[in-house]
Amino acid sequence: MAVYGYARVSSCDQNEARQLAALQQAGAPPQGIFVDKQSGKDFHRPQYQRLVNALRPGDLLLVLSIDRLGRNYQEIQEQWRLLTKVKNIDVCVLDMPLLDTRQGRDLMGTFIADLVLQILSFVAQSERESIKSRQRQGIAAAREKGVRLGRPPAPLPESYLAAYRQWRAGALTGAQAARQCGMALSTFRYKAEMLKNNETGSLAKKCTFL
Repeated sequence: MAVYGYARVSSCDQNEARQLAALQQAGAPPQGIFVDKQSGKDFHRPQYQRLVNALRPGDLLLVLSIDRLGRNYQEIQEQWRLLTKVKNIDVCVLDMPLLDTRQGRDLMGTFIADLVLQILSFVAQSERESIKSRQRQGIAAAREKGVRLGRPPAPLPESYLAAYRQWRAGALTGAQAARQCGMALSTFRYKAEMLKNNETGSLAKKCTFL
């Protein structure tokens, strides 16, 4: 029997150290632990798929909590069946002793484990949907306050202003000006339109005070 562990965090800036420590303490060797840094919305995760391919009948899979396995109610049920019935391995959820397929193999034990699995799967998906809802609300509130979201725009190259003025004067074509700045023509024109609008806005402000 081989012992494996699976850990998951939702993004690269989250730390999986607590999960790794718990899995190793429970008996999973470091080389047998697979880690994904990806959403739990489905099971299309590279390390999880590698883990499933490595599993053999009689092996043991350790996971800290059911939401680390996934956050999709229906797919958690399907994966649990795949692991325990098709792959014929044991699964132990460390923070929920009732979800340990090595225990309670009689009818009552199986019923209780199935019931607990359904409840925890439901909670895992509900939490994910709640997180997404709060994120949408936060983004909407930030936009209402005029907060700019996303990656900040790249600074203009030093040669841009000179190329822009030559283009406006007709000394350069758009393609020539774009090449001079080392950017695509569409990008050059987009930046030129923004610069033109800024110049027009600044001029309008000056006229207001005259």
